[in-house]
Amino acid sequence: MQEWYQQLIKPSWAPPAWLFGPVWTVLYAIIAVSYSYVGWLFFKGKIPFIVFLPFLLNLIFNLAYTPLQFGLNNNLLASVDILLVLGTLIWLIIAIYPYEKWVSFANLPYLLWVLFATVLQLTITSLNG
Repeated sequence: MQEWYQQLIKPSWAPPAWLFGPVWTVLYAIIAVSYSYVGWLFFKGKIPFIVFLPFLLNLIFNLAYTPLQFGLNNNLLASVDILLVLGTLIWLIIAIYPYEKWVSFANLPYLLWVLFATVLQLTITSLNG
């Protein structure tokens, strides 16, 4: 898994591999708290399904990234997936804002990282295509 990724051509501004673990640990804590709360709101009938939907889709796309990138070693599928992660993340931030502003603000670090990761993934895909 790591061998394949280490052999890829990466831009000079790519962060070191050791940074990804700590960053995702913090982000997954934010995701766990905020997404669980939104799920609770949905199941209590306090928000409609259309507000809950981007949270579900984002979680699915987020969890699909690692198997696509490191399991299949497929930069193209990983690029498509990260664009879906980004799109659903923007959607969920906008969708929940009228109901629970703190959830939108809590996910801004996730958005910033995904924006960076999207540019990185697209660049790696381009360099290795």
